[in-house]
Amino acid sequence: MQRDMLFLFLLSQNERAMSLDKGKHLFGELEDGRVVTYVEKGIPEERAAFLKRLLEYNGYEVLVLEDKRRKEEDPQTWTVAVTDLTFNPVIAVYQRRLRRPEDGARVTPAYWKQQSDTAKPEYWEQGSVK
Repeated sequence: MQRDMLFLFLLSQNERAMSLDKGKHLFGELEDGRVVTYVEKGIPEERAAFLKRLLEYNGYEVLVLEDKRRKEEDPQTWTVAVTDLTFNPVIAVYQRRLRRPEDGARVTPAYWKQQSDTAKPEYWEQGSVK
């Protein structure tokens, strides 16, 4: 059981980093014929819910799709996609285009990766740089 949880943790950490570490614009066509931009694939349900809430707050139509399991005992993973073909998570985060649902502050890379709940102020508001 602990080994499975460790695998899921490592998988989720890898996927979280993947969306901002690679600038590829991944898109595809769903079974119903809609063309979507994939935000993240193979993520846990909690991560999918976080992204859905964030992206819907910013005006995107979000689709959360259940991934097919390779084996019955594999953990269930999810794919998050948006219907806006111009959306690229790397550009949206690093150009500070997204806002946080909690307080309207701009989304930082640490917030996107769920590493921090606080919105860091802009670098020029932090005082002198050392």
